[in-house]
Amino acid sequence: MPNIVLFSGSSHHDLSQKVADRLGLELGKVITKKFSNQETCVEIGESVRGEDVYIVQSGCGEINDNLMELLIMINACKIASSSRVTAVIPCFPYARQDKKDKGFFDIAVDNLYAEPAVLQWIRENIPEWKNCIIVSPDAGGAKRVTSIADRLNVDFALIHKERKKANEVDRMVLVGDVKDRVAIMVDDMADTCGTICHAADKLIDAGAVKVYAILTHGIFSGPAISRINSAPFEAVVVTNTIPQEEKMKACPKIQVIDISMILAEAIRRTHNGESVSYLFSHVPL
Repeated sequence: MPNIVLFSGSSHHDLSQKVADRLGLELGKVITKKFSNQETCVEIGESVRGEDVYIVQSGCGEINDNLMELLIMINACKIASSSRVTAVIPCFPYARQDKKDKGFFDIAVDNLYAEPAVLQWIRENIPEWKNCIIVSPDAGGAKRVTSIADRLNVDFALIHKERKKANEVDRMVLVGDVKDRVAIMVDDMADTCGTICHAADKLIDAGAVKVYAILTHGIFSGPAISRINSAPFEAVVVTNTIPQEEKMKACPKIQVIDISMILAEAIRRTHNGESVSYLFSHVPL
């Protein structure tokens, strides 16, 4: 594609390379380093004058450093007279915190969804999916699971949880019948995994024959891996918005859905001035 440059930040180079490969592009030359006082320095290694620039940087790892690196890269491209700079952020940092102004921008934003890729994975990898039930591990995810259940034409259930404080669940109540069914938990992210592992035990106790968890963002911090290894999951499936190679070595239950084709198609459509709404319900080839 003419007049387009794709750069990778340092947070998830593998995903950036997959996106570049799907677009038939070479990743742009960029050098990131730190000064002795730990300030981030970014050097753009090629001309971006008049170009449509896309920077892939996920909100993972050293989140604050990576966010600052992204902002510096955007500023460097703007100073170098690029025609437009678009940030491609597979995992949006700080989105999990409750803020009244969350989600409001004064620039154009396209929110991409993993749901089409999740539906495809379920149909291709769970032989008993027609006898499954989609489960939300909390009431806040009810809209998400009803959408997936409707598109699969199956039932849904939810788990009502009461928290004493963040990352600590006090009590869980299952609403729905999972007896003799394959239970598929769906959530936007999992961090320490206390909730989903507790929920998996609850589903097995309620008569589910198998339990899967499908999560958009697998953060897996603290005791998450040991909890998953001990929990009754058939598989814990995440997208590759966050690097998972090391976590997969420590936990064979973790499987990954590649979403590079969604990001690549979103970039292509944005560059060509086309609508990205097609991606809300379809997985591009």
